[in-house]
Amino acid sequence: MKKIINDPEHFVDEFLEGIVLSHPDEARLVAGGRGLVRADAPVPGKVGIVTGGGSGHLPAFLGYVGRGLLDGAAVGNVFSSPSAEQIAAVTRAVDGGAGVLYLYGNYGGDVYNFDIAGDLVRASGIRTETVLAADDVASAPREQAQRRRGVAGGIVFGFLAAGAAAERGDDLDAVAAVARRVGERVRTEGVGLSPTILPAAGNPTFELPDGEMEIGIGIHGEPGLHRGPLESADEIADRLLDAILADLPDLGRDDRVAVLVNGLGATPLEELYVVYRRVAHRLAALGIDIAMRLVGEYVTSLEMAGASISLLVLDDELEELLSGPAVSPFLRRGTDVGSLRSGAGPAAAGASEAVEEDDEIPLPASALGALLTAVLERMPAHADELRELDAALGDGDLGITVSAGARASVAAIARNPGAPGGVLLRRLGAAFASANPSTFAALVGGGILSAAVDLGEADIADRAAVLAWARATAGEIARRGGAQPGDKTVLDAVSPSLDAFEARLDGDAVEVVEAMLAAAEAAVAELAEQTSARGRAAWLQARSAGLRDPGMVAYRDFLAELRAVLGAEVG
Repeated sequence: MKKIINDPEHFVDEFLEGIVLSHPDEARLVAGGRGLVRADAPVPGKVGIVTGGGSGHLPAFLGYVGRGLLDGAAVGNVFSSPSAEQIAAVTRAVDGGAGVLYLYGNYGGDVYNFDIAGDLVRASGIRTETVLAADDVASAPREQAQRRRGVAGGIVFGFLAAGAAAERGDDLDAVAAVARRVGERVRTEGVGLSPTILPAAGNPTFELPDGEMEIGIGIHGEPGLHRGPLESADEIADRLLDAILADLPDLGRDDRVAVLVNGLGATPLEELYVVYRRVAHRLAALGIDIAMRLVGEYVTSLEMAGASISLLVLDDELEELLSGPAVSPFLRRGTDVGSLRSGAGPAAAGASEAVEEDDEIPLPASALGALLTAVLERMPAHADELRELDAALGDGDLGITVSAGARASVAAIARNPGAPGGVLLRRLGAAFASANPSTFAALVGGGILSAAVDLGEADIADRAAVLAWARATAGEIARRGGAQPGDKTVLDAVSPSLDAFEARLDGDAVEVVEAMLAAAEAAVAELAEQTSARGRAAWLQARSAGLRDPGMVAYRDFLAELRAVLGAEVG
């Protein structure tokens, strides 16, 4: 790996600092440094627009914070969602009293954390609306368009149109309606030529042999739907454009469109113009007018080589909005952009800090606190295995998620390892969800936290209580993620293991955990041959068959470490 970085753990914070130092009159940091807002935010009476997602996509999302565009953006680690607290802090910092639109890509971790943030700020009287970009035609068939990923076109055109509507004074419902109309009319498909490398992992997110390409690849390096020999620029452009046109059957002669040819990070601009040339010729032959054209790097994936094509079918209002003035650290369009407030802007109040019950006198470690600490300290050893599994089905960050979540959970327990079981589990769940806020972290950490709320200050006094809490956690994960039995998710390993637990409720502890582990291992092996039906793995459709689900494996690893710790205690 060759990267111009310092400590990988500081990569995100250092480039964020660099953005603000480079554009001090345009933007400032909030949310503990993981949120960027307009220098003049909040603008009284104006609808705020907040986006967010993982780092690694510059100029998205941070580069579009500015006048005529976004009011704020929250970012997490590379390819990982920002936390709900960070999103809420950005929301408060940009709210001018007219409400806030959440506009971001359709990724599970982002959805869960933005939803939680909306609940947090609603208590402060801030109204929010949500619109998801879901424009990637390769990630789901047309009849399941709500499952599609948000990639270049839905994000960039959505920011431009909604930003212009908010700047001209539209109310929250009207701004949201504009963003939804963009979502209904935009389609994208991409091609990957080489993988990206996560700075914290130092390994490619997927393998692509020399001389091959991947059609339908995602902006996090998610594998696409077709892999084959590298084709010519015209052949690639035709593949992508044909898929888009097939998904827009009503598009025809005399219609007007906006075109985006987007580079993924390592493709020369010259090659992007070769692709645009083919797109322009094809559309002209169909009698379709190009009213707006964008060629360049607008939504990247670190140093991935490749490109995507997006088409937005315009109406009169969308065409007018897209031509409006805009200014941000990355994008400058038009001249009537007014002047931004110089200096640091309003005090960066908004760096919301989580409030926890830390004022009690620490107690000696309870049996639960000691056991959880011993098991969680062993989980980072599985990082490489989980990264490799996740790279084959998703974006490759599960190893980081589990490692960071385990370390954060140990630290949260250590604040008072003798606290009641309900308190320990709440802290553990919140820490796991926030350490590397990915889909898996949000679902598992949020489920642990939500199920533990009902425990209050109570201890988990017996195995029946542990089982009841574990089943409640599984129920919360299912409710939030929408998973069903057989969908090939972590729940398919959790459920049979809890059945094994219940069947041996009064047995020897080591034997109980061994039975749970055997049930989970059997589920991992059995479902490996099936097609994934939920999460990013589902976007691979038939190509997910034959691959073990990384979330199921992570749970199996937890049980294996639990057995090892209990066995050592017995020995």
